[in-house]
Amino acid sequence: MITILALCSGLSAVKFALDGELGTALAMIGAAAVLDSLDGRIARMLDATSKLGAELDSLADAISFGVAPALVLYVTLLDGNNFGWIIALLFAVSIVLRLARFNTLLDDDTVPAYTKDFFVGVPAPAGALIALTPLAVYIQWGDGWWSSIGVVTVWTLLSAALIVSRIPTLAMKSVSVPGHMAAALLVLVALAAAALVTYPYILLMVLVGVYLVHIPFAIRSKRWVAARPETWDFKPSERRAIRRSPNGNRRSATRLGLRRPR
Repeated sequence: MITILALCSGLSAVKFALDGELGTALAMIGAAAVLDSLDGRIARMLDATSKLGAELDSLADAISFGVAPALVLYVTLLDGNNFGWIIALLFAVSIVLRLARFNTLLDDDTVPAYTKDFFVGVPAPAGALIALTPLAVYIQWGDGWWSSIGVVTVWTLLSAALIVSRIPTLAMKSVSVPGHMAAALLVLVALAAAALVTYPYILLMVLVGVYLVHIPFAIRSKRWVAARPETWDFKPSERRAIRRSPNGNRRSATRLGLRRPR
């Protein structure tokens, strides 16, 4: 049910874009991203996972984060011409290729356990929101160099390249907040909620900026783990504790009381 809602939300973005309601179109893609992040987790919590659900999720993602954003960009910033259609097609294809690779990696039992803490390339929901960032800038500040077809084309192609790349990005399940930072996190959540109501497009730009900035950290983190097989079965928080230790090696893990599961 949640996956179907995400599909309807994403596809409805095209309808609102055609009606000229660009803010609502962008909100529909954002809502689809939120719903997509919930469906799998709720299915696992309710012990309601199924092969049908997994297949439906991929098909819904292809439409909500591939077809719908491509069409929204085509009818708005890509001027609705033949060249813009080519760019829209390339973006949609990049999302489909990314989803196909993701499904293939799920069935690969030879990959190390630590790779589950990283995505290969930018996930489809994040890729869609990155590609739509120029639309948010346009809604917030109107026409400018950021809405020119040249800039939008380059940005869309860069988004597509990040999506199909093998650059590691952090999975949300691997992100944790230390206990002493809980209060600061709650304050940030409150600020984000206020920004969502008052400055939603600026909030999207900030979130996209933060996400792009995290990529070099994710690359460095994966390289560190890949070079230390003894940490592959540790939790992400335990690996971070080792990295913060003076030596950052197996001896540090022993000193911190961490043991590789048997």
